[in-house]
This record gives sequence, structure tokens and C-alpha cells, in this order.
Amino acid sequence: MLKTRLASSVLALAIGTGVFASDLDFDNMTEAEREAFGAQVRAYLLENPQVIMEAVDVLEARQAEEQAQGDIALIAENSEAIYNDGYSWVGGNPDGDVTIVEFFDYRCGFCRRAHPEVAELLELDGNIRYVAKEFPILGENSVISSRFALAVREVAGDDAYAEAKDALIALNSEMEEPVLRRLADTLGLDADAVIAAMDSDAITEQLAETRDLARALQINGTPSFVMGDQLVRGYLPLAAMQQIVDETRQDG
Repeated sequence: MLKTRLASSVLALAIGTGVFASDLDFDNMTEAEREAFGAQVRAYLLENPQVIMEAVDVLEARQAEEQAQGDIALIAENSEAIYNDGYSWVGGNPDGDVTIVEFFDYRCGFCRRAHPEVAELLELDGNIRYVAKEFPILGENSVISSRFALAVREVAGDDAYAEAKDALIALNSEMEEPVLRRLADTLGLDADAVIAAMDSDAITEQLAETRDLARALQINGTPSFVMGDQLVRGYLPLAAMQQIVDETRQDG
């Protein structure tokens, strides 16, 4: 915030006096010159306080554009791992013309909020390929939930995983063994086989590779989405997702 205000002040002075930041040599100013300069900045801002918000808006727009360009490069550099890692579950239409990749955590409140909206998007559109990235970052219950879901897939296949994913996103219990067994029984699965598979090397490797990918993409929260050449870090309502899908189709 302090840096933003300083940038705003310099810009405001430039607007008001015609002096550009590149023309100012703060290191070689005398103390009296610095005080005079500061007085000019203060006087101008007091007379024209709106320029602070104008400068902040310009700064934020530039930062957003820089972030977007950086994200495009990150997606291009990691595209194979994002879209075709060979292990992440693929839902929706596997042959869809637009792919949405979601990094999620079963214990994340915004992931739970996004879950039905993502499902509705896939149902309404019918031409979206969805890739699920298990990214448990909110503690031991999150890790156990992801291990359980991946073990279900390992033991019983993709359809069973989809059911387990839906059940886990709504589950609030501590992920202790009796809870896992009841959940497996509810899903019609062999609880012993699922629990035994949870610590498999394959699942450990999947989770580690997804963490590495998230780190490479500068993702540190959930949900996060890759949609076309856009990386969205945070919850998106249905209408916003539809808009990005439309833009992706137009660009593609």
C-alpha cells in the first residue's frame, strides 16, 4: 500500500507540474529540496485527491495485464502436465472443444460452493472437457479425502471416483477409518480394498506431481482453474465461467 501511494503521488505531481518521475533525482536532492518536493506533492493531492484513485486504477490495470501475460506463458510451458498428465480424472465430454482444469480441495468452502456450478456448467454446455486435479492443502483431513477418492478410482474405476468425489465435497466429518468404511459401504465398494490402496505409491506420486504443477503455475489456493489461456485463482460463479468458455471458443 505504501508503494502504491508513493507511485500515485509521483504520478499526481507529474500530471500537475509536467515533471516526470524519470527527471527526478531523489538521491542528489538536498534536504530542503526534498521537503519542497514533498510539500508540492501534498498540496497537489489535497487539491486533487481523485488522482490517487486514478493512479491506483492505472497501476492495478497494468499489474493485471502483466499477470495475465505471465499466466499465458506458464500455461504454455506446462500445458502437457495441465491437460494430459495421464492420471487426472477426466469428466464432462472427453472430446469437448474446451477444457477446464480445476485444482480443488474437498475441505475448501469455495470449492464446495463451486462444485454444483461446475457440474451445472458441464450439464448445460455438453461440449466441455473437465480435468480434476486433487490438490489437498488444508490439512490432514484434506489429504485423507484425496487419498480416499484416488483409492476408489484405483480400486473401482472412473464412475466410482465421480460418485466418491461428489460425496466427499459435501462431507464434514473427521476422516477417520470408521467414516471411510461407512462411505465406502454407502458407495457399494470394498472398504478393505479402498483403505489398503490409499497409501499406494501411485497415489503418493499423483499428489506430489499435482503439488509440483501448482507450484509451477504459482497456484497456492483453491479452487483454481485453467480455462483456455486464462488462469483463475479463486472461485468463479457460473455466469463468469460461461463467459470465459465463450471467449475461449472464439479465440480457438
